[in-house]
Amino acid sequence: MRAEEFAQRVRTQPFTPLRVYLTDGQTYDIRHPDQIIISRSRIDIGVEPDPSSGVVNRIDHCSLLHVVRVEEIGNAAPPKSAGGNSN
Repeated sequence: MRAEEFAQRVRTQPFTPLRVYLTDGQTYDIRHPDQIIISRSRIDIGVEPDPSSGVVNRIDHCSLLHVVRVEEIGNAAPPKSAGGNSN
């Protein structure tokens, strides 16, 4: 996925939560647009944000080359796949 395409999805108003799937089976749930930074070749995802403060526990750096797909999740529960890790 190109950085411009990803940025457009994140900037859509109103924001719709997204689930990002990587080539290794890992998944990330993006519940707020401030949870992600998009650069030319990678996305930086704030993981495990505190609901009250928005402060994240860590930042995972993911190459855009490894993004398999991005889908809207609304208020859906995390995926139940054995290999994935929803954040």
